[in-house]
Amino acid sequence: MRQQPLAPLLLHWHRHHNQRSMPWKGEKDPYKIWLSEIILQQTRVEQGWVYYERFVLQYPTLPDLAHAPDEAVFKLWEGLGYYSRCKNLLQTARAVLRQYGGQFPADYTALLGLKGIGPYTAAAIASFAFQLPYAVVDGNVFRVLSRVFGIDTPIDSTDGKKQFTQLAQEVLSQKHPDLFNQAIMDLGATVCKPTLPHCSSCPLLSVCTAHREGTIHQLPVKEKILKKKKRQFYYFLLEQQGKVWIHKRTRKDIWENLYEPYLVESDEDIAWTKNEVQQWLLEQWGIKKYTLMKVSGKETQQLTHQQISGKLIHIRLQKPLLALQQYEAIAWEQLQEKPFSKLVHQLMKNAGLW
Repeated sequence: MRQQPLAPLLLHWHRHHNQRSMPWKGEKDPYKIWLSEIILQQTRVEQGWVYYERFVLQYPTLPDLAHAPDEAVFKLWEGLGYYSRCKNLLQTARAVLRQYGGQFPADYTALLGLKGIGPYTAAAIASFAFQLPYAVVDGNVFRVLSRVFGIDTPIDSTDGKKQFTQLAQEVLSQKHPDLFNQAIMDLGATVCKPTLPHCSSCPLLSVCTAHREGTIHQLPVKEKILKKKKRQFYYFLLEQQGKVWIHKRTRKDIWENLYEPYLVESDEDIAWTKNEVQQWLLEQWGIKKYTLMKVSGKETQQLTHQQISGKLIHIRLQKPLLALQQYEAIAWEQLQEKPFSKLVHQLMKNAGLW
């Protein structure tokens, strides 16, 4: 069993600080939980929200939906796409009415046996409606667990899915599985975000391996990202009293064993204006006092199968960064003794530092 006290930290945050609002949040009716989960499959929350409210208004109970004409239900579903979900919705509603008298079974295995209900939806119904100890595992949960425990197994690999699902089950609160599941998903959606996480306000900061080791922006690992042809690298050259923070790339990726400053890899093209830098430093480490020395122009390095573009952001800090325990703080004159990628060399020259 993992020893990190995730449950008390997450539950405290959920009760006192979690502001994420959704119409099905805190819902105990298994019918409405199931309905929201089916609608949200392959659908953004903003779009699914409207459809969920329409369905609940039109068909407030499972028997109402089960007895509805196919054509009327498909008309209400119109615009959501992936119509096999709607077909499964009707089949499952009628099966629950026929086999269980219109009430979803309070049994995880029985839920899995229903059409269109996989492990994620079954765990959601089991935990939220019946308080059964089953972890709900989605992309947000993968990301939180990968960073907190510093795990670089690709989350989209077979081994990764198995490893993270098992880990989610281990750290789950047995007493409050519903609140824990909601908390960790909301944390991933609002705080532990993919590109620019709000680390300084995260309840798990004290136990987060990735934040301690400076690998927040390298985790979680995805196999398909490592195969992408175009990637955006933003390097933060952090300087304090004539020393700069660098580290060696050790993961199975490009430029293994070469050194680099602190890296933020993003799918977005970020301008890194003064306001963006200020917000990022505050959210990442709670840094308020610093000097923005330079934001370089964009440089590109073409590799055999990938094109890497990037910028360098030179920051002068007033205090050393204690969080970057896995980084070396070396003197400026030692920098050129370390092996760097061609891109880092180009960016350092672009910024007038070499």
